[in-house]
Amino acid sequence: MKLESLHDVFVNELKDLYNAEGQLTKALPKMAKAASSEELRTAFENHLSETENQVERLEKIFKELDASPKGKKCKAMAGLIEEGKEIIEEDGEDAVKDAALIAAAQKVEHYEIASYGTVRTYAQLLGFDEAAELLQETLDEEAAADEKLTEIAQNINVEAQSPA
Repeated sequence: MKLESLHDVFVNELKDLYNAEGQLTKALPKMAKAASSEELRTAFENHLSETENQVERLEKIFKELDASPKGKKCKAMAGLIEEGKEIIEEDGEDAVKDAALIAAAQKVEHYEIASYGTVRTYAQLLGFDEAAELLQETLDEEAAADEKLTEIAQNINVEAQSPA
């Protein structure tokens, strides 16, 4: 894709996010299954549902832009998911693995927060008000997911500090 305007960058970044969310919908069930904490498992399952809604929002934006969401692989998300996969495959104490899963998940959330904040700003600048609102909604959900993980980590990290 040739980047000749902010609109081109906007569409390119949206494609990146669309692919990232698609990758995440496949990874979250594996993370949920690997979590030993019921609270963490539930958080991953709930975020999967949110992620599916976020994909639908992105599809709505692509329709508004008369553009295809396909054609880009998010290498950053692929790397973050690979790190999570490595944690899943490790042997270890339950609380310690849960703490590591939370760290991996928060890296994903922070990547998404940065990406959605950027495309929301592009949408505002380009006059795509409905897209900006949809992207802000997703940005708010990503921030809430990060906060939830921080809350869960407070207990799990203490447990992980002194494994059985």
